[in-house]
Amino acid sequence: MATEIERKFLVHSDQWKASLERQEDFLQGYLANNDSCSIRVRISGGKAKLNIKSSTLGISRSEYDYTIPIADGQELLQQLCGKPVIEKTRHYVKHGRHLWEVDVFEGENAGLVVAEIELGQEDEDFEKPDWAGQEVTEDARYYTASLQVNPYRNW
Repeated sequence: MATEIERKFLVHSDQWKASLERQEDFLQGYLANNDSCSIRVRISGGKAKLNIKSSTLGISRSEYDYTIPIADGQELLQQLCGKPVIEKTRHYVKHGRHLWEVDVFEGENAGLVVAEIELGQEDEDFEKPDWAGQEVTEDARYYTASLQVNPYRNW
């Protein structure tokens, strides 16, 4: 079973930009989002993926990723995914021993900036950067599946 171990934090300053390594634009939509899992379509870097993730709150969740044809991904986003489609730019930022992902949301979720760190195990030590604020790992409002249903601008 594939497991994602991730912690999520609100970002409260632009200091992360000094350590930016690269960035990538994402479009993603949800085919399903229920109590057991979310099924999303994501397009980035000219590639499309189908992702299935357990709806469990917390640091560890089951996750499966499958590459699909880009034309299929575009069609799924346009025709079958719920709206609004999630628009964000992911910025990859090195801090300490880890690569952080800083997501700057656009569209219906403009104004929201969240940093994520993927870990090898739940109790793994990591250096939290000064620009990372309150931890929101267990707050379902910040999951992108939730942002599609209840966009940040409506909070």
